[in-house]
Amino acid sequence: MKTPFKPAWWLKNRHFQTLYPALFRKIPAPLLRRERLVTPDDDFIDIDWCGEGDSPLIILLHGLTGSSKSIYIQGLQHILLANNFRSVALNFRGCSGEPNNSARCYHSGETQDIDFLYQTLRQREPETPLGAIGFSLGGNVLLKWLGEKQKSLTLFAAIAVSVPLVLSVCATKLDDGFSKIYRQNLLRELKLYIVEKTQHLTKIGRENDAQKIKALGDLSKITSFWEYDEKVVAKLHGFQNAHDYYAKSSSRQFLKTISVPTLLIQSLDDPFMTTEVIPTLDELSDFVQLEITKNGGHVGFVTGKNPFKPIYWLEQRIPEFLNFTKNTEVHNNDKL
Repeated sequence: MKTPFKPAWWLKNRHFQTLYPALFRKIPAPLLRRERLVTPDDDFIDIDWCGEGDSPLIILLHGLTGSSKSIYIQGLQHILLANNFRSVALNFRGCSGEPNNSARCYHSGETQDIDFLYQTLRQREPETPLGAIGFSLGGNVLLKWLGEKQKSLTLFAAIAVSVPLVLSVCATKLDDGFSKIYRQNLLRELKLYIVEKTQHLTKIGRENDAQKIKALGDLSKITSFWEYDEKVVAKLHGFQNAHDYYAKSSSRQFLKTISVPTLLIQSLDDPFMTTEVIPTLDELSDFVQLEITKNGGHVGFVTGKNPFKPIYWLEQRIPEFLNFTKNTEVHNNDKL
């Protein structure tokens, strides 16, 4: 049984749905334990643990310019803990409050760090049931990784929410109407991310990496994701151009080869994309369940009758799917 989404009567607009949780939701930060992992390329990623013991463990992936402090990550960690799931939130490189130690950044198609984290967790806890959840950019990374790895992963469930499944379409959409406001804010944060990274690399004596950033030139006049991805992401990560980056990194093309029970939640009124990104059923593997809502905005999905007591539907739907899939796996194993 699944709980259907019905937008709050006082938040039916796509932008209200998107902005309300980010601007107005206040919750206590979950009790976390931070761990730093040294990556194979001598950089680092910071991960934030919530929960103790040997209960099932869920990997969480945030969106563009987000972190483990993003309100949707913190809210979900509380709910997962209440449902007897531990969680570990991956902060993409440079997103944990401290710039990382190389010119390398994170991007929508970068799956090496999630794979490194997965392998690390599997080595430590080979028998623990593992799941993964990604939001927005993190959802794209997750789906691409699942499709790349196909049958080599031992995950009992995966969930991806508000995913920019076709990056070129989404980059263009953010040049349109009110969506420009999101684009402007995201680009401002990305530019600051690059400035702080350059200063950090110079400070720690990694001049070669700092020079790679400086060689990108003046980024202050960039006004679109097409420009940013052309001048920054493509050049830093070996793509020919933005078109090449979008073509290779968009996750929709990987949905057919996913072999992990996966829930994909998309809203038709998401201001970060258009309905053009929604896959057809024949693009999905038998393991992928596509759940489309008419409303919900971008990582919003706020419901409830009382404006003073909003209900965050994702925090109902996600545990439902995890518990159902976990129980189904247990029953299937009992039959073997």
